[in-house]
Amino acid sequence: MFKKISYYTLIATLCATPAAVMAAYPEKPVQFIVPYAPGGTTDLIARIVAPKLGEALGQPVVIINKPGAGGALGSAYAAKERPDGYTIVMAVESSHAVNPSVQKNPSYDPSKDFAPISNLANVLGVLDVNAKSDIKTFDQLITALKKNPGEMAYGSSGNGGYSHLFGQRFLSITGTEILHVPYKGLGPAMIDLLAGQIQVVFDNLPSSAGQIQAGKVRALAVAAPERVKSMPDVPTYAEVGYPQLNTPSWFGLAAPANVPEDILETLNQAVKKVLQNPDVIAQIEKQGAVADYTTRSEFAKVIRTSNEQWQEVVKAINFEKL
Repeated sequence: MFKKISYYTLIATLCATPAAVMAAYPEKPVQFIVPYAPGGTTDLIARIVAPKLGEALGQPVVIINKPGAGGALGSAYAAKERPDGYTIVMAVESSHAVNPSVQKNPSYDPSKDFAPISNLANVLGVLDVNAKSDIKTFDQLITALKKNPGEMAYGSSGNGGYSHLFGQRFLSITGTEILHVPYKGLGPAMIDLLAGQIQVVFDNLPSSAGQIQAGKVRALAVAAPERVKSMPDVPTYAEVGYPQLNTPSWFGLAAPANVPEDILETLNQAVKKVLQNPDVIAQIEKQGAVADYTTRSEFAKVIRTSNEQWQEVVKAINFEKL
């Protein structure tokens, strides 16, 4: 015989079930999509944050690299994943502000297809050459580029990516010419810089710091408000006469659109806890970046404003959309 259940008990049970399920998040590992190759800045920042984020959530956070098209392939993949909080993605200025500005038919909308969680870090840019190069200063590079237009090459993270567009902006502002070579991330570009296959990389400081410290790469200028303490001899772009290039880029975290609000807030608060950790802050700073927690609404504003700014840049330099 089945035990009778009262109408009110049944209703109470059914109403309580969704809340109980929601409260259990997360019940399994979270996949963390990094839309760039291993070794680049996006990957480095993600790998600093992921272990501590897993601790804060109580479940492993597993990094999955999906490089290609300047971050577009991995970002588009993440946008189509189930909006249940078990997929998060690095949302960086390159993939979520530059790409939509340079693509004729973007495969995703950075505002409509993603739910912002928080910024993670603001990253300084750096202009690199091989340490064996005869070019030892920024002025010497400009002289060489003007003397031999189009004979040197620079590597980027891919067509239409942040480093590509920054390079084109650099050429426009300095009045120089240099061949562009796209890669699937700045990590591979750095390998070819070290091998002498290309002469310049417009990199982010985190992915270049180790090679600079090892004496394999020479930094000629940094995009920073002031000189970096670990590289006191390297001038800022402003100091060499180009303050327009002196802006750091943002590296944040997002999820597919329509993830429930309470899950997004859980993720945001987990990020806040991680970015208050002195060890995490130190690791991020060691890479030449600054930890930067934001609320979800603050990060949404960062994304929106950055998109507007890059659209203006694309128009100003007459960049042909891909």
